[in-house]
Amino acid sequence: MSVKEDPIKIHKDANALMESGKPIEARGLFVKGGELYFKGQNYFGAAEMYYKAGECSVTLKEYTQAAEFFSKAADIALNKGFDRYGLSALEETRNAQKAAGNTKEAEETEHKIRELNNKLNQQNAAGDDDSSFSIFS
Repeated sequence: MSVKEDPIKIHKDANALMESGKPIEARGLFVKGGELYFKGQNYFGAAEMYYKAGECSVTLKEYTQAAEFFSKAADIALNKGFDRYGLSALEETRNAQKAAGNTKEAEETEHKIRELNNKLNQQNAAGDDDSSFSIFS
């Protein structure tokens, strides 16, 4: 009989490790939590875990790996319609790429950021902003 892993517990444990100054251990748990959330179809949770794994890598000055984690978070978020979260992850991807000295990749990511910003601005101008959603309307 296998024991089912709890992504919420892993999430909490990873946060505690990060807060106690253990980014290597935290990163491993964030990645594991991201995988479990994704398998369980909690896509926002998965994106958040990969984003936090990216933050751990930044703390460790491992910028290429940070860019990979932020990019994975962005891909998940954008594929599931979490555009604002995806935008934030793309911005962190670009920052990590720059820190790693990957200028060409950073420029390509900057282009994606501009395109997404334009899309979001057009939606806002057209009144398609989901933030105005209300269960009372």
